[in-house]
Parts: sequence; C-alpha cells; structure tokens
Amino acid sequence: MEAIILAGGQATRLGDVARGNPKALVPIAGHPLAEYQVSQLVRAGVDRVIVSCAAGQAGLFEAKLSGLGAEIVAVAEREPLGRGGGLRLAAQHREETGPIFAFNGDELHDVDLRAFLEAHEEYGGAATIVVAPLKSQFGVVDLEEGNRISGFREAPRLPHWVNAGVYVLGEEALERMPERGDHEQSTFPELAQEGKLFAFRHEGLWITVNTPKDLQRAEEHYAAHPELRPTLARGRS
Repeated sequence: MEAIILAGGQATRLGDVARGNPKALVPIAGHPLAEYQVSQLVRAGVDRVIVSCAAGQAGLFEAKLSGLGAEIVAVAEREPLGRGGGLRLAAQHREETGPIFAFNGDELHDVDLRAFLEAHEEYGGAATIVVAPLKSQFGVVDLEEGNRISGFREAPRLPHWVNAGVYVLGEEALERMPERGDHEQSTFPELAQEGKLFAFRHEGLWITVNTPKDLQRAEEHYAAHPELRPTLARGRS
C-alpha cells in the first residue's frame, strides 16, 4: 500500500526551535517528525511513501527518511500549490490504484491505521477523515443562577469534533483534488454535501506541531515513551 505525506510547511511559527528545518523534519526526541509518521505507516503495511515537499527539498526528505522500511519518493512543488494541490501532485506519482493514506506533515498521533482503513472500506465513501475531540485552550468557569461560581475546569473537552489531518482517500477524492488550493475548502465540503465523506473518531494521542509549546509537548511525550520512537531507523537509537 502507498501513502502521501504533505510536507510543504516551513515551520514559520516554530521560529528558532525548528533549527532551519522544514516543519516535517523538525527533530522530536532525536528523530525528525516525519520519521514517526513513516514508521507508523510501515507498521500498518505501507511500503511506499510519497512526500509532497517544497521546491529544492526532495533530496533532503529522501535522505532523512530512507532506511525506515518504505520506499520514499519525494515530489517537489515548483511553486506553492496548497495542501489540495500538493495531494493532487503527489497522487500523480502513485504506482497503485485504490485507497491511500494521507497525512498532514505536522501531525503526531497513534491512530490505529488498519482499523481506520477497514472503516473506510466499510463506509464505501470517497474519503474518510480522522476526527478528534476539541478541547478548550482555556480553563472555563462554571456558573450557576445569580452568577454564583460553582467551579473551574481546566481545558475541558468541548462538544465538537475537529479534522485531525489524517485521511484515507479513494480514487474519486483524489481525482477531485484542486490543482491549487486547500481541499478542506473545496473537495471535502463538496463530498460531504454529496454524502460521500465519512469520519473515524479518535480519542488517543494527537499533537499538531505548530508552535514551540506544541513541540515541547511532543518532546515530553516521546521522551516518556521511548518505545514509540521509530525503531527501524538505520543506526539510530
């Protein structure tokens, strides 16, 4: 099976902690972020990963991600195409037909990918996306009648689900990706309106690495769980 990683992000919001790396190659507990993604995909049976990256970075990604158990094919955009355009470009380099995993290149998670694929096949839709519960970034105050405060809750879970940036895409979804722009503003809303887009609920690990605080959280998690680090990386501990 094949997979796509969208790795065009330039880590602007991470600043100096990115050490000059594209976002998908920012080191976390001694390994580039995308190493965790490739290793996870390999464990799920993926043997070929297509990386959509910025111009001039294809060789860097192929060198950094080789030796993890999957063939790495890096495809550089001549100019920024947006995430939907990046998916469309990467899909043109597939060697197989059928459903394909696709990850945003700044996501760390422990989604059960085999169960995810099985759910997609059971739904029979054009695409399935992982959704995660939304948690407040602030603590909230619970109020009673008369403005009496009854308690406080730190970063509670809210009654909503959010797109976690992890997908299984079928042929129709890939064919309908925009040549340029964001698929979450075009392809996905269209498929949803047609009843062809489904969700896979995930309540486990999910970290989007956008800020130094996110990076610190990821560092702490993988430092505390060394068994989750990439294990097939050549010569790395």
